[in-house]
Amino acid sequence: MDIQETSKQIIAGDRRALARAITLIESARDDHRAQATALLEAVRGSGREALRIGLSGTPGVGKSTFIESFGLMLTGQGLKVAVLAVDPSSARSGGSILGDKTRMERLSRDPNAFIRPSPSRSHLGGVARRTREAVALCEAAGFDVVLIETVGVGQSETVVAEMSDIFVLLMAPAGGDELQGVKRGIMEIADLILVNKADGDLKPAAQRTRSDYAGALRLLRKRAQDPEGFPKALCVSALEDNGLDRAWQEMRALIDWRRAEGHFAARRAAQAQSWFIEELRQGLLARLDAPEARAAMERYSRAVARGEITPAAAATEMLETLGR
Repeated sequence: MDIQETSKQIIAGDRRALARAITLIESARDDHRAQATALLEAVRGSGREALRIGLSGTPGVGKSTFIESFGLMLTGQGLKVAVLAVDPSSARSGGSILGDKTRMERLSRDPNAFIRPSPSRSHLGGVARRTREAVALCEAAGFDVVLIETVGVGQSETVVAEMSDIFVLLMAPAGGDELQGVKRGIMEIADLILVNKADGDLKPAAQRTRSDYAGALRLLRKRAQDPEGFPKALCVSALEDNGLDRAWQEMRALIDWRRAEGHFAARRAAQAQSWFIEELRQGLLARLDAPEARAAMERYSRAVARGEITPAAAATEMLETLGR
């Protein structure tokens, strides 16, 4: 791949070049990783910045329907929207369905939208390891909003907060039991809880659920980077396109406040530092896959099993070996 030419095409908004670039950064091959690093450096100077919105929710809550309706509303306002949808990978086969384009048929046909499904490949946090790099490419390509749809809800999902400006949690009506399943960790990072399917017979239940979550949010947290009244819980209906405008207004109000108070830039800087440490950690772990490292680990493992050395001492010697 011609890195300079590809970077120019991406900055010019070439969607095919963007798709090829994301395929490149998702590759685990050493030569591809070197090219991906060079490409990310090449597009870094574009100076473009998108609003990054992380979105999660329990299975069946209507994430795809919400993203399609929300995305169409944004493109209708003249904004360019990228959707990075991460599908869970099979622990047995490693495969993923990657059916998000099928579920978002109308949005996938919109010329101002770009949908890219990626497999999670068992990476914790419900995001693919290279999702953050894909976000950077989408920003360089001129997208105004990047929606990061994660695979589900859990404590480890807080990883998505390290790559988004706003984290939105989508919930279903009458979800009292779900509140217990979500637990404190994910509630502490949610900037906005949207109770979806607030239509028809479910509307009264949705309103009660919204009140429950609003009360839980008041009890759980109040952060310095939150203006008065945040985090909030709202009712929406992706099916009937109700409440989406209000949700978007609240997101923009929160971001505007954080920009004015200096929290936005500080958050982006902290995220960059966090992902540098994560890349370093993953790089060190990758060194353990080298044949020499695996052989040394096997030797130390047998020695530990025989009681010839303590686990702590074996680990120390192994780390010293890697550091040479």
